[in-house]
Amino acid sequence: MFADRLLDGLNQAQLEAVTAPTGRLVVVAGAGSGKTRVLTRRIAWRIARGETDPARVLALTFTRRAAAELRQRQRSLGLRDTVPAGTFHSFALTQLRQRWVEKRTVPPTLISSKIRLLAQVCRPPSGVAVIDVASEIEWARARLVQPDDYPAAAAAAGRTPPVDAQFISEAMSTYEQEKRRKRVVDFDDLLALAVRDLQADPDYAEAVRWRHRHFYVDEFQDVNPLQYQLLTEWLGERDDLFLVGDPRQAIYGWNGADPGLMHRVMADPATNTVELRENYRSTPQVLGLAHAALNNRAMISSPSSESDYNIAPDLGPLEGHKPDGPAPTIQRYDNDRAEAIGIADAVRLANAAGFRYGQQAVLVRTNAQLALIEQELSALRIPNQVRSGSGPLGSPEVKSVLKSMARDGIDLVAQLEELDVHLEDSADETSPSAVERHNNLAALSRLLHEFITTDPAPSGPGFLAWVNTLTGGDVDRGDDAVDLVTFHGAKGLEWPVVHVAGLEDGFVPIVYAETPDQLAEEQRLLYVALTRAEDQLNLSWSEQRTFGTKSVSRRPSPVVETLANELEQLGGTALNPDWRSHIARSRQAITGTGGGDEQAYDDRTAVSTTASPKHLYDELIRWRARKARAGQVPPHVIVSDHNLWAVAEHRPTTIGQLAAITDLRPTKLTRIGQELLDAIG
Repeated sequence: MFADRLLDGLNQAQLEAVTAPTGRLVVVAGAGSGKTRVLTRRIAWRIARGETDPARVLALTFTRRAAAELRQRQRSLGLRDTVPAGTFHSFALTQLRQRWVEKRTVPPTLISSKIRLLAQVCRPPSGVAVIDVASEIEWARARLVQPDDYPAAAAAAGRTPPVDAQFISEAMSTYEQEKRRKRVVDFDDLLALAVRDLQADPDYAEAVRWRHRHFYVDEFQDVNPLQYQLLTEWLGERDDLFLVGDPRQAIYGWNGADPGLMHRVMADPATNTVELRENYRSTPQVLGLAHAALNNRAMISSPSSESDYNIAPDLGPLEGHKPDGPAPTIQRYDNDRAEAIGIADAVRLANAAGFRYGQQAVLVRTNAQLALIEQELSALRIPNQVRSGSGPLGSPEVKSVLKSMARDGIDLVAQLEELDVHLEDSADETSPSAVERHNNLAALSRLLHEFITTDPAPSGPGFLAWVNTLTGGDVDRGDDAVDLVTFHGAKGLEWPVVHVAGLEDGFVPIVYAETPDQLAEEQRLLYVALTRAEDQLNLSWSEQRTFGTKSVSRRPSPVVETLANELEQLGGTALNPDWRSHIARSRQAITGTGGGDEQAYDDRTAVSTTASPKHLYDELIRWRARKARAGQVPPHVIVSDHNLWAVAEHRPTTIGQLAAITDLRPTKLTRIGQELLDAIG
């Protein structure tokens, strides 16, 4: 009877996914289609029917927040036993800690960031940050690439490393040697060591597989090869596997994820597939704009093949179930400060219309865009919080408590009780700083409660190691504040009102996305951002933006015209009546088309020359082609199209001018800057 009640309210596709026979099942769940509902009902339904022992379940998510929501949903369904749910890293760490205790091995130290250690053994060339080298190492580890194989793997993937590929290869080797010497491990090592232990000891592997028999994986489109290797080892020869994901939301290829894994599993004849296409989150107007962003080709100028353009299968549009809402808006601003002020005003207006600040979010492509928006919101006394960085875990009051937990033998339960008493005593304090301290410590209390109830032998050092697997975005203080978050950070979240800022070429798509696959991922990333909105969606871009001390003219994203056209079809209008003229000028600046008195996009800085920008651009394309052939690399590795157009349009004569009009990194300016200037001459 209880099992039957779990099927109430499910649509036909959801019902099929929940009640499918045991085996390999992939659920392709579109945005807002009830993914978490299906996942939790599937687990609960099988437990209620006696098909699954809740203690033998392993539910894998990509964030602690998603794991906490899954457990809460299980409790709300009436399950007495909470199923184990967590991230790949947290389960790998638990496995390793148990293994070290069994073997009486002194565990290595887990470092929360590889930057400091890498900086001790790696000295990249001037102008290259250690963090860029670390990013390449992380990508290689996620893709199971060994140090000696990195140059070939990076070239095959179309990556443009910040330094010579051989330097990255050597840095990887040196970094691994230094970790072994100091007996420390990083996050990637948690997964790799868990795999090693399972492969090295068949008896131990069978014991682990006996403990975990029923596997559920959320957001499978974002799994990387290292995570998939660990999942395969956990699974063994069994096929009790339930995967949920959406190829339209595959946005972590840059970080090592391989969306192709999902397609390969779906292509296996032994795999059943169910598609969820009914959207319950967003209004038809929001969905219409999101599908226009996903399905247009404006951001990809010349894909080499259909598979390069869109590695996701043609899944078709989602079917909306919400009633009509207001048409989205597109706003052009003169500069980035005007945009930030406009967004703050829009947030305040939405709040006056009945939307709490905690029901709104401002989404941007890069973290650097958030500072100005945060400043203008604060100027209007609008509470806001940045969902990135260290979050509450990085606050002084939380750091102080964490420091006291570092020693063995600490009574973690007593520490938690003491913290909760302090929270009760400080609950009535009203000053802004006191409220912030209270919220940060309350977040720590929630984490401690979660750890103590899930770890069989909770300890202070164990809790610190577990905390190191979290990120700032995993920890929520629960404030009624506007969320400021990047497109990537918004994945898995939703708000009634969403403001998407910075829809400019260079942000959307990001400036370093050059290959068709990279550009297709940027397009999916915008789709993810737009589908976070439930009711209201406001978009904006700026004609001028300040980077450091430089003010740079900006063009709208190539997708803006598509969105504006779709907006007209939805019965809305852009807030700036002259948006078409701005887009037309941008297109002319890129293509060199137009005649009469039509001008390039920014005639304030253009230099008059005997050759037209279009003619010089064509010459530079030929120069780049010759250089690419000589170096046996793809042309975009030399310099991107939009940078060549900027050079052709403005004709710089010095390295400083070249740096001001392009986004070339210092290392690239050093390598090809003067040669590029000579080519202009």
